[in-house]
Amino acid sequence: MNSIKNALTKIEGVSEVSIDKETETIEVESTTEREKLVKIVSDIGYPEKGNNTLLKKAKSYVSCAVGKMS
Repeated sequence: MNSIKNALTKIEGVSEVSIDKETETIEVESTTEREKLVKIVSDIGYPEKGNNTLLKKAKSYVSCAVGKMS
């Protein structure tokens, strides 16, 4: 989940990011458009719920595995 927080905090206009693993939600205080934030999180392997294609699911599993290895 650090990768999500790191990616979002680098964006201009984002002032705070909190992640709740239990509910699988991300809260962002930002002046940036929601769609841009969703795309960035999706691009690093964490697609929005209900928006998982097979490719995105596979990428997410790989991202999780890499995160556990490092």
